[in-house]
Amino acid sequence: MVDGWSGPLEKVDPFRFQIPRSYKPQMRTSGLIFVDEPMIPQLRQDRAPEQVANVATMPGIVGMAMAMPDIHWGYGFPIGGVAAFDYDSGVISPGGIGYDINCGVRLIRTDLKEADVRPHIRALTDACFKNVPSGVGEGGLAKVSRQDLAKLATDGVAWSVEKGYAWPEDTAHIEAEGHLPDADFSRVGERAITRGKDQVGSLGAGNHFVEIQKVDRVYDARAAKALGIDSVGTVCVMVHTGSRGFGHQIASDYIEACERVVKREKIELPDLQLACAPIGSKEGQDYWRAMCCGANFAWNNRQVITFGVRNAFADVLRRSAEDLGMGIVYDVCHNIGKVEEHQVNGTRQKVVVHRKGATRAFPPGHPETPAEYKEVGQPVLIPGDMGTCSFVLVGQPTAMERSFGSSCHGAGRQMSRKAATRMYDANEVVRSLDKRGIYLRAASRAGIVEEAPGAYKNVEDVVRVAEGAGLTKIVARMVPLGVVKG
Repeated sequence: MVDGWSGPLEKVDPFRFQIPRSYKPQMRTSGLIFVDEPMIPQLRQDRAPEQVANVATMPGIVGMAMAMPDIHWGYGFPIGGVAAFDYDSGVISPGGIGYDINCGVRLIRTDLKEADVRPHIRALTDACFKNVPSGVGEGGLAKVSRQDLAKLATDGVAWSVEKGYAWPEDTAHIEAEGHLPDADFSRVGERAITRGKDQVGSLGAGNHFVEIQKVDRVYDARAAKALGIDSVGTVCVMVHTGSRGFGHQIASDYIEACERVVKREKIELPDLQLACAPIGSKEGQDYWRAMCCGANFAWNNRQVITFGVRNAFADVLRRSAEDLGMGIVYDVCHNIGKVEEHQVNGTRQKVVVHRKGATRAFPPGHPETPAEYKEVGQPVLIPGDMGTCSFVLVGQPTAMERSFGSSCHGAGRQMSRKAATRMYDANEVVRSLDKRGIYLRAASRAGIVEEAPGAYKNVEDVVRVAEGAGLTKIVARMVPLGVVKG
């Protein structure tokens, strides 16, 4: 990682610090980082704040360039970055949405308690490992034809419902009901099609996982009851993965296309990784339609994994998934672009919000918050590292005015994968998890050390800041029992 960052940070309030517009002559707006004093030394350890300032130079940016408390260095945009661009005069940036299009988190609840699963935790974890292919380039659970791939990338989770991978009620508990309608498969390149065809229902590597968890603390009983996770000891399953090689290739193809646009249109950028195209341009629209295909693929990927997890539980516990109450609490993306309307300086504006390593956090009563959660707000799912805990939050009204309805997406790395590989030993990591009653089943030793708990920030700090800033409210804390890692 490059050296730290020593630029100016001005305190707005205890949970918001601003990079003034005067920091760089090209900045069109200020940068805003949701962080508190104790987290600032860590924030300055890498150059991610510089990336916030860089995003603030982009054409058509509306409001401020923002970053969440889990901010760290990314490609062009920081991870944890949020930026909105005017629909008519702004740009869309593939690097600002991320390589893993619609990487996201899903939470599946059960009617089980820890006592029901503790004797079976190894068998359940192993069954999930067997049912959900994981690792680099690993093939998926569903082998699909090109025709099927086109259909699932266009129709979203409706494809999984039709194929029997989803329960009809699942879609109501997925962001955007698991479907972005602007998807146009003809905008997806051949290489992405080849890479994606065999990966539907696969976890991939890196920080992706299937984790069997229990609720160990409830902070907001009313919200937890609405979400069906109000009882301490309730067993849930968290899934974190995205669009695999399909989304990665779409991003690569369009980053390249946007680099050509930047040269052609003479768009001045401090970093070519911010390569973008005017939203209304041919390249901007082509990328948008292909990105929607990547998002629809990712929802189906998590859905087919859900099918594998439900079957794993049914096989080991000899009861049907329906009987075990394995409904989806919610599924939320954190690498996505969305066309939304937001209040900006007193007027409603149509914008494309880029959330890269940031999660949508819509409040109670919002039309896109699922009907059952209308009173409490949209669930926001925040995985921590595999040795500590994860959180369920809900969106707050103040998020709409402060962050375009966005919040954090996880603990956020504090150490690069290479540094973690140098520092940790796979056997040691497995042993220390075992001592804490956590059974780990991983596809590779490299995956274990890269994802060692010490490589991540403290997720408790991240959610505390998100709550303090009025973006989200903490509902429940979950701790891992069994972990499947790519």
